[in-house]
Amino acid sequence: MNRAVGQDGRQSHGQGIKQDTLFEDFQFAPAPVVDGPLPGPLSRTLLAEQEELESRARSYPRMLPIAMDAGLGATIRDVDGNTFIDFFAGAGVLNVGHSNPAVLQAAARQQGRLIHALDFPTPTKSRLMQVLRPLLPGRLAHSGIFHFGGPTGSDAVEAAIKVARSCTGRDGIVAFRGSYHGMTAGARSVSSDSRGPTSGPAPVHFLPYPYAYRSPTGLDEGTCWQTCAALLESCLTDPLSGVPKPAAVIIEPIQGEGGTIVPPSGFLPAIRQITSKHGVILIVDEIQTGFGRTGDMFACEREQVSPDIVTLSKALGGIGYPLSCIAYDKRLDRWEPGAHIGTFRGHQVAMAAGAAAIEFIVRAELPTRAAELGDVAMDFLRHAAEDLPAVGDIRGRGLLIGVELVRDRQTKEPWPEIASGVLRACANCGLICEVGGHFGNVVRFLPPLTISRRLLEQGLEIFAACLRKQEVELAYPSRACS
Repeated sequence: MNRAVGQDGRQSHGQGIKQDTLFEDFQFAPAPVVDGPLPGPLSRTLLAEQEELESRARSYPRMLPIAMDAGLGATIRDVDGNTFIDFFAGAGVLNVGHSNPAVLQAAARQQGRLIHALDFPTPTKSRLMQVLRPLLPGRLAHSGIFHFGGPTGSDAVEAAIKVARSCTGRDGIVAFRGSYHGMTAGARSVSSDSRGPTSGPAPVHFLPYPYAYRSPTGLDEGTCWQTCAALLESCLTDPLSGVPKPAAVIIEPIQGEGGTIVPPSGFLPAIRQITSKHGVILIVDEIQTGFGRTGDMFACEREQVSPDIVTLSKALGGIGYPLSCIAYDKRLDRWEPGAHIGTFRGHQVAMAAGAAAIEFIVRAELPTRAAELGDVAMDFLRHAAEDLPAVGDIRGRGLLIGVELVRDRQTKEPWPEIASGVLRACANCGLICEVGGHFGNVVRFLPPLTISRRLLEQGLEIFAACLRKQEVELAYPSRACS
């Protein structure tokens, strides 16, 4: 990263942020602009229609009651003309921004040629694979092959589990507490959320992830990750551990929905070493962390971890086209023809968009940009937290950032009510963000990597102001009007 040190000794990040002037023009202007309380009248009409016609399973409109109309760069406009700064990016999908022109053009060209191709070879699919393969982590950049299945990240996880089980002849999977890998039956079985019905008994065993702020082992950050890794080693070596030798270990290099939990340095390489030692396949889920978001093309690259299988989706589709795949070591390719298929595995427009987006990410040096803007954001948040007692922890890497909110910094009691309040308050001030975490108390920021520094800082200022106001209203009602 190109970071200069100012006269006061603090690092100045702005000079090293790539192409900020270019991205400054790539958004709706002015932004943000919110004219009146949300939802506006047209949004209310569409939300009422949704209530009538859609299932109760819908979630995001319950947190953010607007009807979206258009997106550009790191901004969104609703049907009432309100314009928002987007710190959500479609749950980490829009790394290159809404309506990126280079990707739109590639998709439009493909739209007029061929859209649906099953798994037949096409120049468009070949281009995507040729562009992506050299960027894959570890040895997959040389020995990796691809499998395109269903269009979502859950489908990629399903395929990865199926590869592992077919190759090893074993059924068990080891996953981690706080994990999220999707909502289909197999993907949900390896996700740790126990708040709803599951698909039934599954040979999945959950081990603690090194969540340093809330150490699952009661140890400090320096030793917590070593204990978590040692527990995996023990499960694989102790005949009475109750964990039969699994087909695979599946892990997020940084947990996303679990609360933006960044494991300490050394943990992921230890997991790789243990799985290799015991002949267990390592699946690294890069669905949310991939394609530059964390400051590296893939998050596991930071510590030179080479997975056996990597799951990809979200930003793979460029600007929101549904697309997923797995990349895995060719030595694992033991499937019989037709062993894992999907009707939409050959979506040519999504593949054209994906290739164009990857080329844009490389050309615009978006991983470097994400790292530098992430430093800007973390510096801002840490400084702001000095006057925000509800902030218990700030963590992240690149533009994958979480702020954990607590009632008391000493007890670390989770405060989900203030998190949801901040989410609504931010929306009314023109900022869209998300809440996640074990207790629903982590405000998460996942803006497009093309966001300008000015817009990023403006969004952070909105967040800090809204949190300060919520602290007063929820913790000290008598001071609400002071």
